[in-house]
Amino acid sequence: MLTQICLPWSVLLLSLTCQTSAFYVPGVAPINFHQNDPVEIKAVKLTSSRTQLPYEYYSLPFCQPRKITYKAENLGEVLRGDRIVNTPFQVLMNSEKKCEVLCSQSSKPVTLTVEQSKLVVERITEDYYVHLIADNLPVATRLELYSNRDSDDKKKEKDVQFEHGYRLGFTDVNKFYLHNHLSFILYYHREDMEEDQEHTYRVVRFEVIPQSIRLEDLKADEKSSCTLPEGTNSSPQEIDPTKENQLYFTYSVHWEESDIKWASRWDTYLTMIFFLSGKSILSMIIIRTLRKDIANYNKEDDIEDTMEESGWKLVHGDVFRPPQYPMILSSLLGSGIQLFCMILIVIFVAMLGMLSPSSRGALMTTACFLFMFMGVFGGFSAGRLYRTLKGHRWKKGAFCTATLYPGVVFGICFVLNCFIWGKHSSGAVPFPTMVALLCMWFGISLPLVYLGYYFGFRKQPYDNPVRTNQIPRQIPEQRWYMNRFVGILMAGILPFGAMFIELFFIFSAIWENQFYYLFGFLFLVFIILVVSCSQISIVMVYFQLCAEDYRWWWRNFLVSGGSAFYVLVYAIFYFVNKLDIVEFIPSLLYFGYTALMVLSFWLLTGTIGFYAAYMFVRKIYAAVKID
Repeated sequence: MLTQICLPWSVLLLSLTCQTSAFYVPGVAPINFHQNDPVEIKAVKLTSSRTQLPYEYYSLPFCQPRKITYKAENLGEVLRGDRIVNTPFQVLMNSEKKCEVLCSQSSKPVTLTVEQSKLVVERITEDYYVHLIADNLPVATRLELYSNRDSDDKKKEKDVQFEHGYRLGFTDVNKFYLHNHLSFILYYHREDMEEDQEHTYRVVRFEVIPQSIRLEDLKADEKSSCTLPEGTNSSPQEIDPTKENQLYFTYSVHWEESDIKWASRWDTYLTMIFFLSGKSILSMIIIRTLRKDIANYNKEDDIEDTMEESGWKLVHGDVFRPPQYPMILSSLLGSGIQLFCMILIVIFVAMLGMLSPSSRGALMTTACFLFMFMGVFGGFSAGRLYRTLKGHRWKKGAFCTATLYPGVVFGICFVLNCFIWGKHSSGAVPFPTMVALLCMWFGISLPLVYLGYYFGFRKQPYDNPVRTNQIPRQIPEQRWYMNRFVGILMAGILPFGAMFIELFFIFSAIWENQFYYLFGFLFLVFIILVVSCSQISIVMVYFQLCAEDYRWWWRNFLVSGGSAFYVLVYAIFYFVNKLDIVEFIPSLLYFGYTALMVLSFWLLTGTIGFYAAYMFVRKIYAAVKID
């Protein structure tokens, strides 16, 4: 039966993989602009993959408008470190600007103090990027890479890629240069209107060409206009950290018409890749082995040659014996169910386009609230399992379920947040937001966990098909390959292989400030992960019971989460080979948040494997005749 289920799934997933196209549902309504309507340029933050510490835009001495107005952020934006604020850039729809001076209405340059110059140089050295948005569309820097088509052919192919944001500056021979001129290139799509109506436009792409132009080469007049030097005759604007520096902040605006429609405007920033892994062969092996075992156990005994019990049937009187620490086990599994429900709903909703990158912070906000409300399901499953394991202190069990995993997460995040506060980063969660999260935890999640635990504990326990003996059976000496750590290594390979490619994109989105958008593909990978964890868990518990070791409860939970060990190894590899982090606090943040990811992934995969193995064990012992 399991084979009949898995084979159609494999065919379905393969067909979806072959037919999937770049389908994207925007998360916000489009804005129509008329000729010369203002298009507001806002700043989001400064980021660096080297420090992992975001900063507010005006933490550096950029030109400021007369009145600084911060956008009201949602919970997800606050946790991401976004601080969206207005800027003095004046951009009008389909209106060109050759060169404009910021900061003042005269030709006087901006003077950076020694302290400001040191800060700018420090941010340039740390490889910071500036992130701006126009009509909620992030700015991107175009990179044109040329490669030879053939070794004997001098012709070159142009490969266009994009960087999110623009680089603050650059260094050359121990000198530091600031990108003080921004050439904005905005693409618009002309909307079809009736003859008697005025044309409307929609912004579909936002690019920037950052330049460093020294003060002497920017000719500014009294009307805040300037003249850009021609060709490569200018020198870059150097910032000397030992003295005051004078410079201009300038910008230009160029508009181009595009055939790209508004619904597809995010495709410029995105690329697609596919990966699929099937598990039908493992299913067939399991089914054939079990059919043979059950047939042997259920056949009538020969009167002259009575066969003795052997294999997994031999431990039928102990296989459902409650394990040690049933409260902690049920609490961890309850948190795993809570995570599973939250992740499943978030990925499915995001796959429909409701949590797209254009809805800033929506993904993290939805995940936080869903985890709180899924406490009722986590509590229910933990309460029923705790009663099945002969537990009787349901109030203490409910409190343990509601606080064990969230308490570890909150404690680690609070310690890391203290270090971020010390660096004055915008990534630090404000104290009111911290209090709000605590209120959500104790005001929403904890009562729901108690409610679910109460009804789960009152419900009839799971019906085990065989009775448990009063005296535990002696367990024979186990082979080396039945060691718990060896089991973790073996069980983790298959699920990790199913999500290896996807893990690269997730890490890039988290640590390198890239946009993650492959939610449709992630949903397929999540299904494959569930199937993989279930199958490998069933195989491992089958081997354990055949070795006459009936202590499978904790072991199966630990072994099923074995892929989390490989996630940790990959995180270390990613840190060493992909990131350029050398300071203590960024390294602490990386490994602190990685530890939370590994813990959460272990709970998720361990819970999936545990319940799959539990159903498997109940099924096989119900299929054999027990005297």
